[in-house]
Amino acid sequence: MGKKFKILLLLISSSLTLGLMSNTYSRYVANTTGDVELAFAKWQILLNNEDITNGATSTLDITPVIEENQNIENNTIAPSSKGYFDVNIDPSNVGVSFNYKIDLKVLNEDIPDLMITKYAILDKDYIDGDEITTTNIENNIINGTLDFDKETENYKFEPFTIRVYFEWYEGLDEQMNDEQDSKVGSDASINDTKLQIQATINFEQKI
Repeated sequence: MGKKFKILLLLISSSLTLGLMSNTYSRYVANTTGDVELAFAKWQILLNNEDITNGATSTLDITPVIEENQNIENNTIAPSSKGYFDVNIDPSNVGVSFNYKIDLKVLNEDIPDLMITKYAILDKDYIDGDEITTTNIENNIINGTLDFDKETENYKFEPFTIRVYFEWYEGLDEQMNDEQDSKVGSDASINDTKLQIQATINFEQKI
């Protein structure tokens, strides 16, 4: 039967734990006599439509998309499964240049062949079916910088999406054999194990 038929693993109502942090280091100084009034630069970031600006840590639930595989039951994963999840970022109410960093970690340590592979940046006009350019992920970290355009009147950042891809790798250098795959599948069925990926996301003003 082969291991693709032995494993029915991880019903994907999956929750991804997202630790979210936002920081700003703006400083305004006035040493003259008189009244000084300065408007603070805007700093509000929405993540999957939730305002994470004033909270050091938040938790969001994201349902990943599993690519269809003719040998595997829908909405489950097994060896050779592939999928992705989206992180939607809306910085349209941010008035400074900023950096972002996403640290990713697969929490299912008993499945070393389950890995995060690549990511894509999708603009607000993306629709399903459009061509996507992906970038391989190194060390499970995604870094990016958005520069505020002072030369454009009424400039605003546009919302965008970071699409993160993962897979249960099957290949010549896989770390798990058929017996180990089967045991993971059996244990997952008994314990109702879920796929868990942790993403810690940091936004920081560019100084």
